[in-house]
Amino acid sequence: MTPPIGYGIIGCGMMGQEHLRNIALLPQARVTAIFEPDAAMRDSAMALAPDAVMVDTMQDVLDRDDVDVLLIVSPNHLHLPQLEQIAKSRHRPILVEKPLFTAVDDLDRVRAFQRDYTAPVWVAMEYRYMPPIAHFLSQINDVTGGVKMLSIREHRFPFLEKVGDWNRHNAKSGGTFVEKCCHFFDLMRFTLGANPVRVMCSGGQAVNHLDEVYDGVPSDIWDHGYVIVDFDNGARAMLELCMFAEGSAYQEELSATGPVGKIESFVPGPTRFWPAEMGPAPVPHIVVSPRTGKGLSKTEIPVDPTLLAAGDHNGSTFYQHQKFLDMVLAGASTPEVSLDDGIWAVRMGQAAQISAQTGRVVTIGADATLS
Repeated sequence: MTPPIGYGIIGCGMMGQEHLRNIALLPQARVTAIFEPDAAMRDSAMALAPDAVMVDTMQDVLDRDDVDVLLIVSPNHLHLPQLEQIAKSRHRPILVEKPLFTAVDDLDRVRAFQRDYTAPVWVAMEYRYMPPIAHFLSQINDVTGGVKMLSIREHRFPFLEKVGDWNRHNAKSGGTFVEKCCHFFDLMRFTLGANPVRVMCSGGQAVNHLDEVYDGVPSDIWDHGYVIVDFDNGARAMLELCMFAEGSAYQEELSATGPVGKIESFVPGPTRFWPAEMGPAPVPHIVVSPRTGKGLSKTEIPVDPTLLAAGDHNGSTFYQHQKFLDMVLAGASTPEVSLDDGIWAVRMGQAAQISAQTGRVVTIGADATLS
């Protein structure tokens, strides 16, 4: 019998602990070492993974022989320097949380890491693996006849509190359209099978965090906006984000339309935030609408309650780890979500931030350069 794959985890705050709960559901995996500098988060992680060794530095994780794969779940601005440090150690498969990097000028550093790192690197894009979105993606071309227009709407709660409040400032988070929305930009590219060429955005800070100041610096994180993206195959996509709409029945609504018909996916937010007085939380579902009007259908896509209890992403964290481990156990070198996917998702978010700040259209080159 193949021994379980040993995870070394770098950063174990709120999202890191969601990863711990889901790894615990996979018999072919175990957590062997965790580096988490915050005392409260370390205590919470120890309660979830009592057999793991808590180490004092990231290098302590890298030096262990019982660490087969690495999982980076640290604050956004640390992802790239940590990848660079890992590259100086034994090359092992990596699952790195989004976004891959945060600063507009860091693309060359990411490309250098990509060129030199010899093990597979999987960028964590959980939304691909939410059952109602995965079902949407599996049917999309048959239903639409080829997507021409794609719309993604997220109406949700404000940013949660994180260790050191790192997500309250663009300098550490990369900005809302990088931190929060790179998931959706990844979905756009994946759904359309094309790369973006032009990005137009209007966004800003309207309601949330207006009076928050950290170490003398006001919060500058945005809470809403619209983004329109043109793709190199002629398709168009739009994102609508509102982070002061936590009363919504569905957190994400996706709509894809083509010459044959339309398909929609409706995804509720985290179960723990659903008001108990409203009764059971909504069930995710898909709606198919042929142009003829015949064959209109609605299909519920329930998510396993065990997976709902393990995290805030409709079971996707579990399915992502399952596929990541399949890759590792097979000795494969090609992740489903590649470094290129991670790069493009960040560049689209950065283009949106620049467009909103400058009031102009931002062009993205074939090499992901912005102009």
